[in-house]
Amino acid sequence: MRLIRPGFAGRCLYPEALFRVKTGERFLYLTFDDGPDPASTPRLLEKLKEHNIPAVFFCTGKAAEQHPDLITRIFEDGHIIGNHGYDHLDGWRTGSTSYSADVERASPLTSDAIFRPPYGRITPRQAKILKRFKIVFWDIMAFDFDRSLGISGCLRILRNHIRPGSIVVLHDSPGSLANLLLDDLVKIAREEDYSFQLLRLT
Repeated sequence: MRLIRPGFAGRCLYPEALFRVKTGERFLYLTFDDGPDPASTPRLLEKLKEHNIPAVFFCTGKAAEQHPDLITRIFEDGHIIGNHGYDHLDGWRTGSTSYSADVERASPLTSDAIFRPPYGRITPRQAKILKRFKIVFWDIMAFDFDRSLGISGCLRILRNHIRPGSIVVLHDSPGSLANLLLDDLVKIAREEDYSFQLLRLT
């Protein structure tokens, strides 16, 4: 079973976290996880520039350290960079001290203000230790990393679940379908009178 939206329990456990923007406007907020990647990031940036769409890139510290030129380009193109941990750890399988240290290690390379837990997995204790960060989850997971769905399956999820204030997560990684479906996502959104806005968190 694919969990497109985080469950109710998660929203209760993390009331200060952001899952969806409260707005009456037909706004969508695009985010990318797991980059930067030399194969996918430049193509995504070109497509975003072509469509004049801002985004938040939740980057791992390891990838940011390996590709500082891409971090610079993301900033220069007007996007925001968020913290996605250094080693993309699963919070449910990692002790709180090790988990928080991993996030802090990524801070100078990514962000010391906004954080998205890898896999969406973080414990209440870990969240408490990292309380200086704004934790950002999502409203729609498109499963663009699951090639068994194909582009049509990912677009079906997006078409059926977008709503005002949706934070959409795609993936900035070699195996992701994000580059292949982004044009169609933009078309679907604009056909339904949505516009993409920059997710401002600080």
